[in-house]
Amino acid sequence: MCYRIALNFEDGVTRFVDCKKGEKVLDAAFRNKINLPMDCSDGVCGTCKCRAESGAYDLGEDYIEDALTEDEAAEGLVLICQMVPSSDCVLSVPVTAASCKTGQQTFAATVTRIEPHHDAAVVLELSVDDGDAAPAFLPGQYVNIDVPGSGGHRSYSFSSAPGEHRLGFLIKKIPDGLMGNWLARAKAGDRLTLTGPMGSFYLREGDGPLLFLAGGTGLAPFLSMLEVLARAGSRRHIHLIYGVTRDLDLVLVDQLAGYASRLPNFTFATVVADPASDHPRKGWVTQHMPDEILAGPGVEVYLCGPPPMVDAVRHYLDEQGIRPASFHYEKFTPNLPLKATA
Repeated sequence: MCYRIALNFEDGVTRFVDCKKGEKVLDAAFRNKINLPMDCSDGVCGTCKCRAESGAYDLGEDYIEDALTEDEAAEGLVLICQMVPSSDCVLSVPVTAASCKTGQQTFAATVTRIEPHHDAAVVLELSVDDGDAAPAFLPGQYVNIDVPGSGGHRSYSFSSAPGEHRLGFLIKKIPDGLMGNWLARAKAGDRLTLTGPMGSFYLREGDGPLLFLAGGTGLAPFLSMLEVLARAGSRRHIHLIYGVTRDLDLVLVDQLAGYASRLPNFTFATVVADPASDHPRKGWVTQHMPDEILAGPGVEVYLCGPPPMVDAVRHYLDEQGIRPASFHYEKFTPNLPLKATA
């Protein structure tokens, strides 16, 4: 039996290692050629201290108070030289991946489907070769996708669940954009190179209510999260607000309706900012956040959208004196159009 340990480094790189039953995390990392920080490996110095974001584990009793205090352990800090997992775990490592002599992982995938949604977005589906391991990532994370022939890349969140050979992405259409121009001529069978996973925006374990706030193609990471929650048979109360600029920007609403049938406590609402729209809910996401959810105990807020939306939500929560149990957000900036050259 092995447990999968996600190591999230402070520079956004995530690496996964399989930890054998009874094996310490530090030993599993070294076995995978990841040199996590350590000096003594005996629970004495505290150099290997990390934060356990999720999972079950045992720290034993062979470390001293100076290395890890009782209060620190209660807050989720661990000594990875003593930590023996008893489930999959997520660890926050307070150093860069490069300092641990590791880095981002690169893998190849094949285009299987390109589906435009008007002029708003494109659904891109890729397939990893059957002989290769399905990429591991945390629901909500992203990868860099190299744009063939350009020397550049673009960053996109997974819309699919982790551990699958099929990878999904929701890509905003940018007029004359680098990826958009390539997608316009791409076809099934084309190959792409991906680097990742990366990012600290991912679904945490818990049992409290969830408020998901998505702006435009910021819906993508929530589709990944919802799929994971649905497969786990989650009974958590989840409400998603999906805000867009125009009616045509509302895409994949049918998928949200599908999750509403699979998750007994999931509801969602769509909001259109365009005042000329006939949509029943107009305006901004902040105008449609239910008070009963925000005021409820233990609510966890996840927000992904363009910078103005993220800033507006943060300002609104501060202005209203609302303090969620946790607040995780990710800003994304659409890539600029290509510039003409003389």
